[in-house]
Amino acid sequence: MRLNLELTAKDAPRAVKRGDLIVVVDVLRCTSTIITALANGAEAIIPVRTLREAYKLARENPNYILAGERGGLKPRGFKLGNSPLEFRREVVEGRTIILTTTSGTVALTRSRGARTILVGALLNAEATAKKALEMAEKAGVDISIVLSGKKGRFSLEDFICAGAIGYRINSGDVELSDAATAATLTFHSAKGKLFDEIRCGEHAKHLINLGLEDDVKFCCRMDLFNLVPIYRNGVIKPL
Repeated sequence: MRLNLELTAKDAPRAVKRGDLIVVVDVLRCTSTIITALANGAEAIIPVRTLREAYKLARENPNYILAGERGGLKPRGFKLGNSPLEFRREVVEGRTIILTTTSGTVALTRSRGARTILVGALLNAEATAKKALEMAEKAGVDISIVLSGKKGRFSLEDFICAGAIGYRINSGDVELSDAATAATLTFHSAKGKLFDEIRCGEHAKHLINLGLEDDVKFCCRMDLFNLVPIYRNGVIKPL
């Protein structure tokens, strides 16, 4: 088995074409928010790429919660932004959430042709690695971690998270691509000081400047949840 790494959302189709099991990562903050919402009892998450799609789906389903961001901020008319700290149990339990973000939902929707798409972050890195390895072995396929990046560019926090997942997947039976190897080495160096390392990244700096440092700190927590979301038929639910 091989562990591959795609560095931005636009590279997701390569993983789909290979037939890999895909793990989508957007640490700050899309996949962290999805994991937190489902852990707090949300029924399902529907990721969409554009604001137009989100508004249309919300009009057709007025009981759904409209959530997401553009430029890190909550768009007009949305009930929730993209802060995992907003998705408290009393707000989301039993609810379906429409989610659109700048990069994370793009990576998810660009991965849709894959047979299996899991949602990973630092918050569930160990559980994601274990489940991805188990499912890929059973299906006889390779694994690709697809990083959302930041507006089509490389993202430090997603690369470190790929390393956290890869570090746990790595074994004598798994061959790592050079990119996956580099990510695991980076995580190994950063794992004792994740917030300090991630806060140096461009996107973390942007969020901190917006007053969202608590979001960044929360998203840097390791293995807070044992839940692994799966994206299929246009909907994300707990596996």
